[in-house]
Amino acid sequence: MNTSKNLTLLVLAAGMGSRYGGIKQIDGFGPSGETIMDYSLYDSIRAGFTKVVFIVREEILDTVKEIFLPKLKGKIEVDFVIQSLDTLVPKEFLNSERTKPWGTAHAMLCAKDVIHEPFAVINADDFYGQEAFQAVAHFFKAETQGHHALVGYTLKNVLSDYGSVSRGVGEEDANGYLTSVVERTNVSKENGKIIAKEKDGNIELSPEAKTSMNFWGFYPSIFPYTEELFHQFLKENSGNIKAEFFIPIVANNLVKSGKGKIKVISGGSTWFGVTYKEDKEEVSRKIKELVAKGEYPSRLW
Repeated sequence: MNTSKNLTLLVLAAGMGSRYGGIKQIDGFGPSGETIMDYSLYDSIRAGFTKVVFIVREEILDTVKEIFLPKLKGKIEVDFVIQSLDTLVPKEFLNSERTKPWGTAHAMLCAKDVIHEPFAVINADDFYGQEAFQAVAHFFKAETQGHHALVGYTLKNVLSDYGSVSRGVGEEDANGYLTSVVERTNVSKENGKIIAKEKDGNIELSPEAKTSMNFWGFYPSIFPYTEELFHQFLKENSGNIKAEFFIPIVANNLVKSGKGKIKVISGGSTWFGVTYKEDKEEVSRKIKELVAKGEYPSRLW
């Protein structure tokens, strides 16, 4: 049980945005120029989160501080952590040819020294809706026996009309605990079907599959386990400059090994995000609809 009232939001904002063609983490989508992150921050504060930690690249740190510190002053504790190519990477595994970050689980691991309480992990460029934040906050306030959580979404509802996307596709047992989750990096709609293109061929996925949109709830005990797995991952992949260490890799190993349990919780009724530039207009339209319904003010801060 979470005996303290402290709950942290970890925002993964160090992605390169290569398919979007710009820094989507700080692009404006709301009626008053709000970023998608603004809505997640707003929702987390009203759900009772007490601290936010931004994972960013060195080159956007000052910009992120300039945008968000004035808005958040007096509302929530704020911290920033840099994810660089060599953060927490032993010297023997450094590769001078590598140009992209090591992935979402590495990004999460970068925050291990500043998070000492239950925390939620989200992507900066995904809009999750207030229910998801309330569900995770409620989960940690209840008796959880040290179990972690995943906000599950339905696969058919979280695809892009403009190209392939990466999705963590999962399965759960009869009690609602995650039994596996696999990161599919090339998922798209084709002729009425949902197809994952893999090295070994195409795989058809169930439209109803439980899917991770990278909204997780973890206890700090996940950090030493993640670091151990990361070192193992580096031993096997340090020569592959495109290899990425994803949170679903950690989750999958955790549940398969029996070293931890992850509850799949509801709360994912609203989700939309931006992978491609063409997604921006649709996201802006959906946010305006939520504002019109009174779910958010026209100006958040």
